[in-house]
Amino acid sequence: MRAGLVQVWALDPKRMELSFGRALFGARYAADPKECADLLDEAVCVMQARADRFAGLQRSHTPTVADPFVLVPVDEVAFLTAYQPDKQLRQRITAALATLTTQGRAVGVGVMAALQDPRKEVMNIRNLFPDKIALRLDESEQVDMVLGDGARDRGALADHISPLPELGAGVGYVRLESSPDPVRVRAAYVSDTDIRAMVAEYAGEGR
Repeated sequence: MRAGLVQVWALDPKRMELSFGRALFGARYAADPKECADLLDEAVCVMQARADRFAGLQRSHTPTVADPFVLVPVDEVAFLTAYQPDKQLRQRITAALATLTTQGRAVGVGVMAALQDPRKEVMNIRNLFPDKIALRLDESEQVDMVLGDGARDRGALADHISPLPELGAGVGYVRLESSPDPVRVRAAYVSDTDIRAMVAEYAGEGR
């Protein structure tokens, strides 16, 4: 893929996984809830500016260096949308996420959110995410919470994934907007050493 076609704007309230690659994100990294809200608002501004420029000219986005695809991963989104004690900040973050998930895709701004508790009261905008991934879950009822009604009956046995790392690490089920049928997948393992090597080679590019 041509360099500069994708930007990653990372929200990392846990300060764990994404922080290892922080140098890759440059100024597009936030961990403090207020900084997370600011970065989300900035993404909304990018989205709206593109929509103004694209209106009447195009209905879908093709990444370019000038207008790269912007991916906003949010690690442990529930900390920002459900457990955040500052009500105004929580509402601001939820509003920005809802705006991005409903309007961003057409202009090349996407959100990828991760959470551990799939209940509706924890993530009340989960239905705005069209593509869903379930890793190992504790209860069978949680499968349909994450992947949608009927997913477990269609074969998404995420509650049967082994807790043993050598058997279950990286195993999950994906349900895309384009198909009701879940697909079993296994993600490759990326070690801390791999991430450090990636940072050493690519930090500073495409900022």
